[in-house]
Amino acid sequence: MARVELYTTGSCPFCVRAKHLLEERGIPYDEVDVGGDPEARVALVVRSGGRRTVPQIFIDGRSIGGFEELAALDAAGGLAALRTDGRA
Repeated sequence: MARVELYTTGSCPFCVRAKHLLEERGIPYDEVDVGGDPEARVALVVRSGGRRTVPQIFIDGRSIGGFEELAALDAAGGLAALRTDGRA
């Protein structure tokens, strides 16, 4: 099963949308809230190649970008393989 990681903040509407999309599709994810954690924020910037915005989404350690990229991946059928509930 693929590992999905989301770097978020509590006040980010795109973070909420990304989590909602993954939950709708039955895809589990790990969330790292960088809002009050400067060390986690620095780690995010390093890991994402300099990106500072949230959400930043990683699938199996590979950066896919933010919510818009996640939505485009879903529209292309790319999230279907990540589902754990057996739906196609």
